[in-house]
Amino acid sequence: MTAPVPGGPVPGEPAGAAPVRVLVCDDQALIRMGFSTIIDAQPDLEVVGECGDGRAAVDLARELKPDMVVMDVRMPVLDGIEATRLLAGAGVADPVKVLVVTTFNLDEYVYEALRAGASGFLLKDAPPAQLLHGIRTVATGAALLAPEVTRKLVGRYAARIRPAEEKPADVPLTPRELEVLRLIADGRSNGEIAATLVISHETVKTYVSRILTKLDLRDRVQAVVYAYRNGLAT
Repeated sequence: MTAPVPGGPVPGEPAGAAPVRVLVCDDQALIRMGFSTIIDAQPDLEVVGECGDGRAAVDLARELKPDMVVMDVRMPVLDGIEATRLLAGAGVADPVKVLVVTTFNLDEYVYEALRAGASGFLLKDAPPAQLLHGIRTVATGAALLAPEVTRKLVGRYAARIRPAEEKPADVPLTPRELEVLRLIADGRSNGEIAATLVISHETVKTYVSRILTKLDLRDRVQAVVYAYRNGLAT
C-alpha cells in the first residue's frame, strides 16, 4: 500500500470514526487509479467505487451512496456537469457532496458545475495533499473554493451571474452580515475577513453560518453567486 500522504484527518475528528466513503469518477484510467491510490492510503478515507463516465457516476452514486464524489468535468455519455446536477442539484431529495476536478482553473465548465451543485473544485495537477484536504473539506459540508480562484472565476462570469435588469431582492441581513457577505464574494477567507473587520475567527464563522441559514444557501459558493445576482458585489 502507498504510504500516507501529508495532510492528515481534520483536527477534532473522533478517533475510530467511520472513514469518508468516496466515489472517483474520471474518464482517464490512470487519473482514476492515481486518485484512488492516494485516497485509499488514508485511514480516514475509503474509495467505494470508480467509473469513467457521468452516467455511471450517477448510477453508482445512487447504488453505493458514498459520502462524496470526486467528479471530472469532461466525460463521455454524460458530462460531469449534468451528473453533478442529477446528484447534487436543486430539488435532489438526498444530494451527494461533489468535488469537481478539472484541467483549467478558469474553465467555464467549472462555473457551470458549481451552479449545478458542486461544493468546490480542484485542478487535476494539484499536489496529493491538496486533493486530500479538498475531499476532507467538502466531506464536512464546507465549500472548497480557493480565494484567489473565487476572485478570478467570479470576475470572469460576474456579468452572467447578475440579472441584466432585475431589481435586487430585499436582503434579510444585518449591516454587519452584509459586510461579511461582500467579503465572501470578494473571495476572502475567514481569516482575511476576521483581519479586515477586526473580529475573531469564530465570530466570522458564526456570521457565515447565519448568512447561509438566512438566505437558505448551502455553502460559500452559493453565497458568492447570491451576492452577485443581487448586486451586492462588484
